[in-house]
Amino acid sequence: MAFLDQNPGLGYPVAAGLGLLLGSFLNVVILRLPKRLEWEWRRDSREMLGEPDLYDPPPPGIVVERSHDPDTGTPLAWWENIPVLSYLILRGRSRHSGKRISLQYPLVELLTMVLVVACVWRFGFGWQGFGAIVFTCFLIALSGIDLRTQLLPDQLTLPLMWLGLIAAVENLYIGQKAALLGVMAGYISLWSVWWLYKQISGKDGMGHGDFKLLAALGAWVGLSGILPTILLSSLVGALVGSAWLVMKGRDKATPIPFGPYLAVAGWIVFFWGGYITDAYMRYAGLK
Repeated sequence: MAFLDQNPGLGYPVAAGLGLLLGSFLNVVILRLPKRLEWEWRRDSREMLGEPDLYDPPPPGIVVERSHDPDTGTPLAWWENIPVLSYLILRGRSRHSGKRISLQYPLVELLTMVLVVACVWRFGFGWQGFGAIVFTCFLIALSGIDLRTQLLPDQLTLPLMWLGLIAAVENLYIGQKAALLGVMAGYISLWSVWWLYKQISGKDGMGHGDFKLLAALGAWVGLSGILPTILLSSLVGALVGSAWLVMKGRDKATPIPFGPYLAVAGWIVFFWGGYITDAYMRYAGLK
């Protein structure tokens, strides 16, 4: 790691290649994890209700099963699985079905590449950089799943929270107390908003996964990062969400996933929260 730090001309290309590979894997997580969870929920529901077992083969797993064409089920050749490059070679179309390949694949791969490079640029090639990459990958996966399904699975939010608390044991980014208070403040703050809205309107204003995601972010950004994360995510959500509703011709009652906005805001605060707070303090004349 020290060698890569001292030789960024080699380190950054390595990080970019790693980012592309991780992005390819995150596409698998985004597409397969919700289907796998849905299958498990159906199975568990039948068991709890005492219903007879049905022939319901499980969908492909995340790690073991090979990638395949979603329409024909044909396994993909190795050269069809090269991040970004395969999309360009195939000109955005499946060679098996002829249908268009979703832009999600190259976009997630490129996004992950850029953010992984940003992680090592900001934190270096040591444990801090590694932790930042893990944090970033979880947020990309959660955002992708929420955008597609409006779900934030516990299978991702809770490990992200625990990893943040473990990092705090070693003071990798923040101390243990700040991380623990961040978890508590993150969960309670959004839960309180949900509860008040529920009492007033009788409706759910947000999903419970949002509470857990903000709690997980609190483990990484600490108590001082919770308020900037909430404010920034609300601002981005209001602007982007309103623009999306107008473009799609939807009304204000249309549910919009809030997880991606939390993820974007949490990532920014994780990287530059201290600078943002200092700039605000100077602007407000408090420093």
